[in-house]
Parts: sequence; structure tokens; C-alpha cells
Amino acid sequence: MRPSRPHPPAVTRPATASRRRQSLMIASCLAILATTLGVTALEAQSGAERTPLQAADIFELETIADPQISPNGDRVVYVRRRADIMTDRRLSNLWIVDADGSGHRPLTSGDFSDGSPRWSPDGTRLAFISNRGGTTQIHVRWMDTGETSEITNVTEPPSSIAWSPDGRQIAFGKLVPGTKPSIAGMPTPPPGAEWAAPAQVVERLVYRYDQLGDLPHGFQHVFVVPSEGGSARQITSGNRHWGGIGIGGPQFSWSPDGEHLLMSLDPNPDEKEVVYADTEVFTVSVADGTARQLTDRRGPDDSPIASPDGRTIAYFGMDDRYQGFQRTHLYLMDRDGTGSRALTEGFDRGVYNATWASDGAGLYALFDDEGVTRLGFFGLDGEHRVLADSLGSTASAYGSGDYSVSLGGAYAVTYSTPTVISDVAIGAEGSGLRTLTGINEDLLVKREIGEVEEIWYESSHDGRPIQGWIIKPPGFEPGRRYPLILEIHGGPFANYGPRFALEKQLMAAQGYVVLYTNPRGSTSYGEEFANLIHHEYPGDDLHDLVSGVDAVIERGYADPDELYVVGGSGGGVLTAWIVGHTDRFRSAVSWYPVINWYSFALTADMAQHVPRYWFPGLPWDNVDHYESRSLLSVVENVTTPTRIITGEEDYRTPMSESEQYFKALKLVGTETSLVRVPGEPHGIRRRPSHHIAKMLATLEWFKRHSPTTS
Repeated sequence: MRPSRPHPPAVTRPATASRRRQSLMIASCLAILATTLGVTALEAQSGAERTPLQAADIFELETIADPQISPNGDRVVYVRRRADIMTDRRLSNLWIVDADGSGHRPLTSGDFSDGSPRWSPDGTRLAFISNRGGTTQIHVRWMDTGETSEITNVTEPPSSIAWSPDGRQIAFGKLVPGTKPSIAGMPTPPPGAEWAAPAQVVERLVYRYDQLGDLPHGFQHVFVVPSEGGSARQITSGNRHWGGIGIGGPQFSWSPDGEHLLMSLDPNPDEKEVVYADTEVFTVSVADGTARQLTDRRGPDDSPIASPDGRTIAYFGMDDRYQGFQRTHLYLMDRDGTGSRALTEGFDRGVYNATWASDGAGLYALFDDEGVTRLGFFGLDGEHRVLADSLGSTASAYGSGDYSVSLGGAYAVTYSTPTVISDVAIGAEGSGLRTLTGINEDLLVKREIGEVEEIWYESSHDGRPIQGWIIKPPGFEPGRRYPLILEIHGGPFANYGPRFALEKQLMAAQGYVVLYTNPRGSTSYGEEFANLIHHEYPGDDLHDLVSGVDAVIERGYADPDELYVVGGSGGGVLTAWIVGHTDRFRSAVSWYPVINWYSFALTADMAQHVPRYWFPGLPWDNVDHYESRSLLSVVENVTTPTRIITGEEDYRTPMSESEQYFKALKLVGTETSLVRVPGEPHGIRRRPSHHIAKMLATLEWFKRHSPTTS
């Protein structure tokens, strides 16, 4: 029996349809006609023939991110992302929609990357970050006239913008460059000479990072700039990373009086080694940069935000126990740093992305529960309630979601279900979510999407209940058995859920039943379930996964003689682990896996994390531990034809891992293939055409080993 959970709020959709591109005139006319008749475009098309998704639809699909509701709750600005077929790049613009679903229109346009929209406190202006001027800068738009001004002129991209309470300043994060180490005494090239690029001197443990490449030398600091433009002024100082060092930039917030900025600080003054899991909360004077430490413990304390009256500071943190997964709590403390207490002590889910209610009665925050990202409200008494379900925005089954809250308590969220790719929805306590957009209706009106069915089953290992989802191919016929693809999530501390999953839908579109599950180690089921793989991974996950395959076969959906398996990152690990223990699958594809934990700990961009949290110590002190969990320990058992697909700029699970597996399989005589994707980091999504190649290379490998083509 699966655990109980709250019923999701009702969701309604306005009778409107988007018209995304002028080239889709037929779909647009149909949408207009459908609206006139009081039905959606999808309903109007229900009687017409629709075809399954195609890989090229990656260029048609759009997603939504960062919906920002205006202070008075009457409008929402959001980031609309697309893939451009002419430049093979991913671009984004800002769009706006009224709270009743009307007035849906672009605020910015063109082949640029516009993002991070933030309303001024009075709702008259909108700040955002864009590269439309040739370099990435902060822009401000006056909402009454549409006039836009570029208000910064910095040499490094700004990030994490935040308005001051009086609207006169904008704070942002930016790298302050440092000096690169170099080889002393190098001669200077003569005028006109063309010498090779200089040698790179590396002295930092983490010197390159996935998605970012080689890390620049320097430190992240926080600045303020007048909101009407002018010179930016640096607030923080020293050889420290202020506000954290995540990919999204430093995180900080203003005190209600506008006199201080709250942020975390990496306590290690040496950039040669970064300690990710140990930060403290500081308050920094905007006037003179004076900093005062408010927390002090072993573990991360970050993302502080002050209550509306300024008397209480909320922040996220935990006592670091060096476990693979550790639940993050929402804490409260007095503004002087005293009286710290955990607001979510008895809540067995990790919470993140908090926002104070305007009346100070509690905080909004996100959490994942049984694969669903939910928006909750946490009162100061420790009680919580669910306000909205089904948050998501990335066209992926992974847990995700963005939201914002107006002064009156209305909230805007990114919304995704198995049949809704990515839209903006709005709600308020006591009312259900109501979607405001339909940005992919022009695509879905001509495509048939595979039906998604939730499944719970018991693991053959210990009888634990495991949750998963089955995607049936378009035109599914009850009683017929289909080839099955088991698709495995990475992380490993992550979760899949009932969201629109583009890659899995593309597999289903080719006639496969697709199974994706949350085996032990997955988040959203509590800390104990996640830590079943602590110092054990990949371990017993294979039993959870194969039990899911058996459950689908028992339902009569899948042909037991035509099974395939694929997964990325941690899912790539488990793919290689499964085929090292069973020959049930006709072929396998491992996307960007870890194969040798010893070499991974010494080459990945998370080298400082792996020995400390995933293993009991350094590789040379725990050789047997690293080798017994290595995929090379079972490679001689692999008879399943296995393809490996990895990006050449993947610094999370480096290409050297895939090369080891490819050559090991060759040496033991197993059919194999290595696909190297140039310029791609982890995930292989930077260029849309490469994303298509990843999917087609996967499906081609499966078809090659189908009994109908073998």
C-alpha cells in the first residue's frame, strides 16, 4: 500500500490558446476558432488525426521559468525559453500576462538571453538581466511607457538581482577577477608574432566546473547600483566568496530598512579549496561593508531572508553529518543571531526557496513529496499546509519548479503535468490553481502524447514500496505487449515525478512502453529512504528497478523478451550496474556514467565532495570500498550490447569515465559503441541538435538490437 498524500488543488484552464510563431498559421487559426466556440485548441483538434512526437519537435517546444507576480498581484512576468533552429542555440525572452489570463504578450523579443525579471517594490518598473546590448548587463524597464535602460556597465556578467526596499538601488552579484598563476620569466612575443596559447597553471582543487568550463580566478562579491543607472559600488570585500558559489550566482537579500544585506559566506579564505558544506550567515552594512557573523556551526547555513518587520531572519541549514543525503531545514533566528530554532524539525522532507508572507505569519517554501514538487506554507507555529502541486518547468520528469508571491498572498508558479509541458499558473489560498498560458498548444494540437500511469510495487530485495510511472505509446492497445524501456534517473539523490518528460515521451512515440521509477536513494520519500544507499551505491537499486520491470510485465503491457535500459549520470551508473548483473535486456545505453569511482573522485568537478560524503574516505585509504562499487568490477559479466553517450565538455562525469567503460567492454568482447558529443557538458542539452542526436543515437541502438531487425 502506498503512503497517503494530500489531494492536489483543482486546476482550471482559460479558454485561450497561444499563437507562438507566425509560421504556424493553421494552428493559430484553429486556436482562435476554438476560443470563439469556448473550447481549447486541443479540444478542437480531438477529432482530427494527431501524430506522435518527433525528435525535431525539440525546436518547437518551449518552456517557462521564473514567473514573477507583480506586488499587487495583477500581472505575471515570466521567462519564455525556446530553441532556435537557425542558430542551434537556446534563447529566452520575457513575456507578461494579466492575472485573468488576458493581455498575454511579449515584453522583450529578439535572439537574446533575457532572464531574472524582478519587479520594483511599487510595481512601476521591472529589472532584468540580458545580453541584448552585446554584453550581459542589468536593464530596467518602466512599465507605463515601455522605456528600457541598461543601468550597468560591468565587465563580468551580473547575477542575482534584488531591489532595495525603497526602490532606489539594485543589489547584484559579480565576480571580482583575481590574478592567474603563470610561469615566471616567459619572454614577450615580438610585435606581429602568433604564439600558441600559453600554458595553464592549475593550483586549485576545483579549477573547472560542469556547464561553466574553466573557472576564472577571483571571488564572488555583492554590489549595488542606483536603479536609474550609474556606477556600481562593491559592498563586500576580501578573498572570500560572498553569497555562496552556486552556478546561479550569490544569494542575498535586503533588510527591510535597506541598511543591510543578508548573505552567507564560504569561511575558507583560500580559493584553492572550496568547502561547499560549511557556510555561515552574515549581515553586511550597505553603507560601509562592515560584516557581522550571525551563525556558527559545522554545516551549511545560507539563503537568509528577513521578516517584514526585520525582527526575525529565516535561513536554510543543517548539521553536517557527512551523509550522502541530508535533509535541509528551514530555521528562524532573531536579527542579532540569537534564538536559532528549526521551523521544520518534524517535517521529513527537504525544503528550499523560501519567501516570507507579507504579514510575517510564516513562510512559503517548496518541497518534493513522492515525486511531486509542492508549494507549502509554513506557519511560525511549525504547522504547514500544501497550497499548490505539480510545479515543474523543464520538460523533464525531474523535480523542479519556480514561484513568486504577491503582497496580498496570490502566487504564480511554473506548472507541469504529464500532458502540460510548461505553463504559468496562478492561485491563492482557498482557491485552486488556474493556468494563464498555453505556450505549447500549437505543438500539442498536432501531436499525440503517451498516457502516463502511476505505479506502486514492492522491491524484491526487502519488500519496500517503490513508486514509478509508466508511459504508454500513442495508440496503446490493451492486451498487446510492447517493447519496454527502463529509464533511470541520475543524482543519485534526486527524484522523478508526474511531469511532462520530453525524452521519455520521444521514446514512447517510437512504440515503446517506458518505465521510470524512484528507487532507494531517491529524494521526496524522507531521509531514511534516501540514505539506504549511503556508502552502498549502486548497491541494491537494481532490485528496485528490475522489480518495476516485472510489475509492468505482470500488467500485460510489456514483452519480457524485448527489454531495454537507459539512464543518465547516476542512471548511467545503474544501467552499467544492471547489465553487469543480468542479461535480461536486449541492449543498453549509458548516458554520461561514472565507471571507476577511484578515478572519478580524482577527476570530477565535485572531487572535494565524493570522498567526504559518498565514501568513507580517500580512495587510497579505502581501495576495496571503491573497487567493489566500481562498474569495472562487474564488466566481465556484461554480455548486453551497450552504447555510451557523453559530452566532450562534461566535467561532472568526465569523458575519461566513458572511455574506460568502452575499452573495458571491448577487451572482454562485448558489443559496444561510444558516442562523443563535441562542446557538450553534462546532460547534452546545450545545443538543441545535440539533444536530438542523443535521443536518436539511443533509439537507433535499441532498434538495432530489436528481434525484428537483429
